[in-house]
Amino acid sequence: MSVAVGVIGAGVMGSEHARILREDINGANLVAVCDADEKRARAVVGQGEVFSDASALIHSDRVDAVLIAAPDAMHGDLVLKCIEAGKPVLCEKPLAATAAGAFRVVEAEVKAGKRFVQVGYMRRFDPPYEEMKRLLSDGHIGKPHLLHNIHRNAVAPDWFNGPMSVTNAFVHEIDVCRWLLGSEPVLADVRSIAGGDPLMITIETDKGEIVSTEVFMNCQYGYHVHAQLVGSKATVETVRPVLTRRNAEEQSITSYPINWIDRFREAYARQIKGWINMIATGAPNTGANAWDGYVTTKMAGDIVSAMNANKMAHLDVEARPAIYA
Repeated sequence: MSVAVGVIGAGVMGSEHARILREDINGANLVAVCDADEKRARAVVGQGEVFSDASALIHSDRVDAVLIAAPDAMHGDLVLKCIEAGKPVLCEKPLAATAAGAFRVVEAEVKAGKRFVQVGYMRRFDPPYEEMKRLLSDGHIGKPHLLHNIHRNAVAPDWFNGPMSVTNAFVHEIDVCRWLLGSEPVLADVRSIAGGDPLMITIETDKGEIVSTEVFMNCQYGYHVHAQLVGSKATVETVRPVLTRRNAEEQSITSYPINWIDRFREAYARQIKGWINMIATGAPNTGANAWDGYVTTKMAGDIVSAMNANKMAHLDVEARPAIYA
């Protein structure tokens, strides 16, 4: 079967998702794009239909599944509409703009007795992170003790402040920590230089592991994401994917990507492939579910609140519903 997908949002991420669906995914067909800018939607939809109303796209008989890449504030309500329509949805992070909004999505799935939602934490599909997970699961690292993360962006807008470094960037480290280690963060401490960039965030998990993360949104030299896991028997770390190394002028030179799309292009494609396969066959994948999306949003919010009060954050959530076991 071919899954007919509608994309909501034709900005940076929506355009990339639409491209992947048009060019890279067997078993899927991009049939519709919705955006407030009709010209932008038409530029990425290919042979599909253009919608100006997201609800109309969601309820269209032509659309089997929905990919949401709209502005963050719209995510929660759009996901709820997808659940009401009984349609699978892949939602770019965050699941909702607030923890309360994300929990409403969880409640809707629990009420329906079925999981419809995958959240776009794409690092779970990135080959270097997948290999780290495999080596840990197979016992090659031993007991995990420390996870060191670097999350650097070349340049961020002036309005991208310290709290947004947590709620918009560091959320990836929250998710990858939970997924990679199989642990839950319980404490978080944030330190920063004047101005709030970079941040150093230290987390302790319920299994006693320590997770350190540098979040630097204006490092100037490129987009740089790195992780190193330290275990009782060995260490393992991601290696930056590069195609070539240039030797010239007494230097050996590689390049950094300019943004997250270039760095995680393969992960985004693998994420959508896994989602489409899950819809078509029912086979589960390693993607983040609605509960993961809620936990990440809540923990990020709790960290920001504690950071603003110059306190350590105590992180806890409700009991995981059985549907997400």
